[in-house]
Parts: sequence; C-alpha cells; structure tokens
Amino acid sequence: MTISPEFSRKESLEGYKILYTVLLDAIPSSVLLIDRNMRIVSANRNFLEKSQRSITDTVNHRLEEVFPPIILEYMDLNRRIRQVFEKNQPTRGERMTYRAPGLAMRTYYYSLLPFCYNGVTQNAILLMEDITEQVHLSEEVRRVESHLVSIVESASDIVLSTDTEGKILSWNTAAEKLSGFSLHEVKGRYFFECCAEERRQEAKEIFRSLERKPIPRKSLMAEWNLITKDGRPVPVSWVFSPMKDGLSRTVGIVGIGRDLTERRKLEAQLLQSQKLGALGVMAGGIAHEIRNPLAVCSSAAQFLLEKDIRAEFLNECAQKIQTGIQKASAIIENLLRFARPSTKSEMAEIDLLQVIQETVTLVKNQAKIQKIEMSAPLLPPPMLINGNASLLQQVFMNLFLNAIQAMPNGGSLTLSVGKAEEEVLVYVTDTGQGISKKDIENIFDPFYTTAPVGKGTGLGLSICYSIVKQHFGSIEVESTKGKGSTFIVRLPLLCGRRSRG
Repeated sequence: MTISPEFSRKESLEGYKILYTVLLDAIPSSVLLIDRNMRIVSANRNFLEKSQRSITDTVNHRLEEVFPPIILEYMDLNRRIRQVFEKNQPTRGERMTYRAPGLAMRTYYYSLLPFCYNGVTQNAILLMEDITEQVHLSEEVRRVESHLVSIVESASDIVLSTDTEGKILSWNTAAEKLSGFSLHEVKGRYFFECCAEERRQEAKEIFRSLERKPIPRKSLMAEWNLITKDGRPVPVSWVFSPMKDGLSRTVGIVGIGRDLTERRKLEAQLLQSQKLGALGVMAGGIAHEIRNPLAVCSSAAQFLLEKDIRAEFLNECAQKIQTGIQKASAIIENLLRFARPSTKSEMAEIDLLQVIQETVTLVKNQAKIQKIEMSAPLLPPPMLINGNASLLQQVFMNLFLNAIQAMPNGGSLTLSVGKAEEEVLVYVTDTGQGISKKDIENIFDPFYTTAPVGKGTGLGLSICYSIVKQHFGSIEVESTKGKGSTFIVRLPLLCGRRSRG
C-alpha cells in the first residue's frame, strides 16, 4: 500500500499541532499568541481557566474583545506589541492587575516575547504569570514587619540586636532615649563598649556562651550598668537570647534591657522603711525585756532602803537584784552576738558533722525527758567547712531546743545532712505545732516570738540567722501549722576538700 506524500505531510502537521497544544497547556502561566493585527492566534488552558473564557470566545478575537479597554490603555499593550514586531526584541516585564467578570482581582507579571521564523517575527507571545498569592504574601510580610517594628519602637524597654561577635545591628527608640546614642552612632560598635568597664569581660563571656553549640540555656540574664553618652552609669537588667535562622544556627543575639533606676530608688526607700520598722521592733523589744528585770531590781532596792528589815528578806532582795542584773546582762550580750557574731580571725577549718554530733549529745537527755524520739544518723566522711565551732554549736543548740519546745506532748526530732554542689545542707525536722503563714516571714526578726510571755526573748533565731550569714550561708524554714517544721541550714564546703578518708 502506497501512502501519498501530501497525506504524510498533513499527518505530520496534525501531530505537531497536537504536540504544540499539549506543551502550551502544560505551561503553568497564561500564554497568548498574537498576530500583527492584534488578533489572538492561540490561548493555553491556564489563560482560559483564569479568565473563564472558552476557546471560541478567545481565539481569532482582537485584544480589545478579550481584555477591558481600560487595561489595554493602562498597559499600553498595543504599542508594546507593535514594538516587538518592529524591533524583534522582548519587552521588559511589568505587573498588571486583571479581573475577569465575576471573579476576584488577580495580579499578573507579564512580558512580551517575539515568536520568529526564518529571522522574521511572525507572532508576539504574551506571557502572564499569576503572582496574586505572592503579592498577598509579601503584603502580609510587610504588615507583620511593620507591626513588629512598631512594637519594638513603642516598647519602654531597650530592645537591641547584635551579630554573633557582639556588634550592634539594631537599637530601638527606648535605647536612644536612655543612652543618648542614636542608632547611627552605635551601629557596628561592640555592645560591650556600652557597658561599665568592669563588666565588659563578663558581657563577652555571656555572648560567647550564647554562640556556642549546644547552647546551655535558651536565655541568659545579667545586671550591668549602661554608660550613657555623657558618661553617666544607668543600672539595667538584661536578658539575652540567641537569634536563630531556619537551620537552627545562631546568627545573632537579641538583648532586652530594663532601666532599674526607679526600681532601685523604691528598693532603697523600702529598705529604709524596713530598717526603721525593725529598729522600732527592736527598741520596743529591748525596752520590754530589760524593763522587767529592772522593775524587780527597783522593787528589791526599795525594800533595802527600809530600816526594819529581816536578814533573810535582805538576802532575798539582794539575790533578786543580782538575778535581774544577770538577766539584763544576758539580753545585752545576746544583742551583741546578734550584731557581731564573730570575726574572721576566729574562723578555722572544722568538721561540721563533729560539731553537730557534740550538740546532739548535749540535748539528747532533754529530748528523752520530753518523750521525744531523736534520730541523728551522722556517718563519715566528715564535712569540712571554714567556721567557728562554738558559734555553730549555738546555732544547732537553738534549733534543737526550739524543736523540743514545739513538742510539749512528745514527738520525733530528725536530723539529716546532705550535699548539693559546693554546699552542705543540714535538715532539722520536728513533728511539733508548726508555724503559721503569718508568723513564718517574721521568725528571724529580733524580739519576734510566738512563745508565751516570759518563755522567750525572740532573739534565738535572730542570732542563728546572723551567725549563719557570718559563715556565708543561709537558713530557711518550711512549716505546716499543726504538722511540724523543717529548718534547713546551708553552709559552703571547703573547695576540693568535701570529704576525707
């Protein structure tokens, strides 16, 4: 069977048309092929779907029949297409906004390309890429950026950012007002240069730790003075956090600073008020405690002034005077211990466990008489600290006796010792009456006591607090009314010598 050459050419041409249509429809952008008479020769599926037009309503129609005249005029499309035919060159892409009837507004980025054959431009290709979503996204990004900038600039706290080396990148209005430096003056400078000189090395270390991988903490806090343009130091509380990119790499540091000037003033005023309040309590306590023995002494002295007085009564009055003077002297001595518990020359290396064990031995019989079960399983190795053994014994003696007094009907007193990093922790726990919430905040105040009148001066825990502070430690209490209390004494261990043996 012989196939006509003309039939073969027609078949090939038909195949090329199908291939051309398939390729054109596969393009994700809208494509129009336009001839010299401004008629549309072909349109791909993307254009027909976006404009909601049929192939018959588009192909072989002039541009003004497909696009609104105002769009053609605004884009100057006819002139641009003629230039493509005349110069045989593509035109620079531009943005256009187009809305098909009944559809929402769409934004396109369009360009015109020459379609040549044998060096002659046969048609112009109008290529339109729908960038509506990108435009909306970029507008949303701009709104978010504008919102964030507004937040940062409106903040009353300092907000700044640096690169990983500590060079300042951004500096908000609050930072400008507080420091006196504009962003232009500090941009590119190291943040450390804005801090007090004695804190610069510390600031460098914090920035290095934030840059390291893995980061030990998400943010770091510090209090450094900010040096203003006129050289004035301003106390500032800082919080620094690493700034990450999409791959979780540290690309910079964000710092937020709060001016502490007013806060420090309020703290000073509050401290002064507290001092005056404590002084008033102490003065009242001293007056009350010393007035009682003085009243006894005064009464006894008045009896001694009488002429007719028996020898036995004379001796009794003299003893009462001596007892009253001794009590007043003891109160004054306790006050002196509270004010000056020890001096550095009295400190030495001691085994805290041995001090506690000796104190337990002193109170064990008293606990037994009170029907109190005392548990103190102290085992080696020793806990070496730098301290004064007699003063620390006074601390634990006070704590043990207070626990015994809190259990008038018997109970249990437990002593335990533990370690946490560079500290030794001593726990003294009783099952006594406990301390109410309103009293627990004041129990370390001088002359504050919940004991019945005449049963205590309220100086015991105050002296304990002062002695422990003198040893660079701390004392805390946890208590539940009716269930008992736990006093926790923390003291620093001698570095590198926590235990022996």
